[in-house]
Amino acid sequence: MSSITFNFPVQRLVRTLAVFCICAMLFVFNGFPAFAASSNPTQGEDKLLGIEKEAQKAVLKQPMGLEETQEKASQGPNEIQGDADMDKMKNASNTNATSFEEQVKNVVENITGKKD
Repeated sequence: MSSITFNFPVQRLVRTLAVFCICAMLFVFNGFPAFAASSNPTQGEDKLLGIEKEAQKAVLKQPMGLEETQEKASQGPNEIQGDADMDKMKNASNTNATSFEEQVKNVVENITGKKD
């Protein structure tokens, strides 16, 4: 009996599949910026333009004195940005983060089933 052998180039098939997968990924990932473009691109631009104007004014004038720096800094996170997007910034008052100690206590309580 003669044995039947298949001359099946496995390496060629693997390479072809790899190239196909890479091309498909490139095609899909190039579409993601189109999803981002569907949002309103001018949203938030007004505040950024205001921040840019303030920065240009700050660069062109003499350095601020201590009182002026303190006054501007009290309005927001820094002298230039003011209070732009302060409500979107993360800080201790608008986050519910737990400390490491509290996390460890919770894990120990879950493991042991005991509460202090």
